Parts: sequence; structure tokens; C-alpha cells
Amino acid sequence: MKRIRLTPLFFRRVHKWVGLILGLQFLLWALSGSVMALLDKDKVGGHGGGMSHAHPLPAGEYFDVAALPRGEAVTGVVLRDLGTRPVYEVQSAKGVRLVDAATGADIRVDAAMAREVAAMMNEAPIREVSVLAKANLEARDHEGAMWRVDFADTENSSAYVSLDTARFLVMRGDTWRTWDFFWMLHNMDYVNRKSFNHPLIIFVAFGALWLSGTGFYLLFKSFSRADFRWLRRRRKPVVSRSIA
Repeated sequence: MKRIRLTPLFFRRVHKWVGLILGLQFLLWALSGSVMALLDKDKVGGHGGGMSHAHPLPAGEYFDVAALPRGEAVTGVVLRDLGTRPVYEVQSAKGVRLVDAATGADIRVDAAMAREVAAMMNEAPIREVSVLAKANLEARDHEGAMWRVDFADTENSSAYVSLDTARFLVMRGDTWRTWDFFWMLHNMDYVNRKSFNHPLIIFVAFGALWLSGTGFYLLFKSFSRADFRWLRRRRKPVVSRSIA
């Protein structure tokens, strides 16, 4: 077996190929960072027609909270609005259910309700409504089943509404999708697009550190004594003699 000699020639060859591979990633970092910086931050936020859709809860009598358990162990109750309609959000071991705060009737979060909630966030015509069993990449910061409401606007916006609580989750559009693609290239998380502490980017970071170290090593090895000859060329001091 031929022994590998750690000579400047060996480091130069490895440095060349590692530099080529990492150089491509450096180019992607620069490109993706530039694109994300150039995109309109308001469109990247993708919140459509405004985030504020709360209304003052109407005055009057509300359904007795003590009657909400209905044979199940309730762990929490939240009174909130659903448009202009007061509702209870009842939490138990079985999950979350909505109850009309005025009548006590259970509320089913169907496609019509998803349309109603999404329409509060975007005034464009609705093109399609579909249900997702779990979050996709666009709604990855949220959990559980949800409705996706697609709008026929210039951004091809999509609103996501919780299937359990009818809460508006997030709005995404084409500008955000472009940003998210370049974000994936930037943080090198090609699966979940969330973390920048995954093994691949850590490996590349140490590769860049190694590339810098070997680059300095090869830089100093490329010099010879002749390159520093000019430092030794000093003019001899002129000694003046006085004649008495």
C-alpha cells in the first residue's frame, strides 16, 4: 500500500478540489442572500389583506361554561371571536372543539367556514379549497390538520386555516415561495427548510475552516528566499570623513 505523504503538492491537490466544491456553495450563499435581500419584505411576509380580524365580543348572556364538559375532562376553555360570532374553544384530552358561546351548539369547521375565515385576510376571489391531513412546507410552523384556501390573485396566495379551531394560521404567496426556495439554498436544509444547525452545514463550515488553513499553509510554502531578497538590500550607511 502506497503511503500518503503530507507534502505541499498533496495539500495543493486536495485544496484545489475542496475549493471547487465549497466555492460552488459560497456562490449559492452569495446568490441566495442577494435574492432574499432584494425581495419585497411585505410580500414575503404574505399576510394578504391584513392580520387584524378581531371584533369586540357582543354583550349579553353566554352559554354556561359549567355545561361545556359533556362527560369529558376539560383542561381549558377560551372565549374568543370567530368573525363577529363569539365562540368557546374547549380543550380536552380528545383535542379541541368549538362551541357557539351563545347557544352552546358544537361548531363544525367545514369548507364554508374556512372560506369565511380566509376571506377576512384576502379580498380576492377564492379559487379552490382543500383539506390537508398535516402541514405542508408552506405551513410547516404549524401542526395538525388544516384547510388550504387558494386565491385567484397576482400572488397566487394560499391561506391556511386550522381544521380544529378555525384560526387563521398563515398566508403564503409566490414572493414568499421564491424567498423560501433561496432560503433552502442558503441554509442547506433541503428537507425541512427550518434549521441551520444540521450536519451538512456544519460539515461545510469545518471544510471552509480547513480550506482557509491549508490556503495559508500553501501561501507561505509558495514563497522562497529570493522573494524576500529586497528586504536584505539595504543601503550601507555613508561615512563622512572630515579633513583636518
